[in-house]
Amino acid sequence: MQRTLIPLVAAAALFAVPVGANIVTGAAAVVDGDTITMTGTRIRLVGIDAPEAAQICKRGGQPWNCGTDAAQVLGDIIGGQPLECTAVGTDVYGRTLATCTTPVFDVAREMLRRGMAVPAPDAPSDYTEARAIAQQMRYGLWAGEFDLPSAWRAANRGDAPPVARRAVPAARSQRVAAAAPARERRYTNALGCAIKGNNSRHGDLIYHLPGQRYYAQTRPEALFCTEREAAAAGFRRSKE
Repeated sequence: MQRTLIPLVAAAALFAVPVGANIVTGAAAVVDGDTITMTGTRIRLVGIDAPEAAQICKRGGQPWNCGTDAAQVLGDIIGGQPLECTAVGTDVYGRTLATCTTPVFDVAREMLRRGMAVPAPDAPSDYTEARAIAQQMRYGLWAGEFDLPSAWRAANRGDAPPVARRAVPAARSQRVAAAAPARERRYTNALGCAIKGNNSRHGDLIYHLPGQRYYAQTRPEALFCTEREAAAAGFRRSKE
C-alpha cells in the first residue's frame, strides 16, 4: 500500500510521533488485510504485511484474489467484536500504528496463523512462530504461490496506495509454492470463529463443532474457524 518503497535508512521517520500507551477501543471496519478504521481513526496493524487489495496470487495454478481474501479473513477474525488497540506511534501519512486485540485474538498474530499475512522484519517471535504454523499447514497464502507484498508493491507502484509500516528494503519478487489443499469449511458466527476448543476433565484437548451433542454446554477455552486450525493447535474432534 505504498507508491514507493521506503529505504531502510528512513525507518525512524515512520515513528516520528510516538503516542505511548494511548488505547483506542470500539467497533472496527476493515480497509484491507492489515488496515482498519476505528472511531474515525485509520489504524495500521504493526508487525505484519498483508497482500494489497489489488494483489493477485495463484492457487491450484489459477489466479486468486488474495488481497480481497486477506481483507475478508481480517473481517472474520474481528467478527463484529469490539477491539482494543494500543497505539505505538504514527506514520508519515498521519495514520496510527497499533497492536489490536479482540477478546480472543491478537488480530495481527491471527492473520499470520491463518496464513494471510507475512511478519515484518522486526515482528516479535510469537508472530514468526505463527507464520511457521501457517507455512507448515499450508494455510492461506502458503497453499499456493504469492509475491511478498513488499515485492508486489515494488512492481506495481501505480496500483497500490501508500503504506504505513516499518521500512522494508527493496527485494526481488519471492514466490513460495506448495500443493493446494482442498478448500475446507469455515465455522463462524456473529462473535467470530465458532469451533469451541476445551480442555476436558481428563486433560484431553477436544474441539466441538456447532450441532454436536455437547457444543451448547461447552465453555470455550479457544476458538477456531476451521477443523485444521483446531488440529494444528493440538485439539482433537469430539466423538459426539
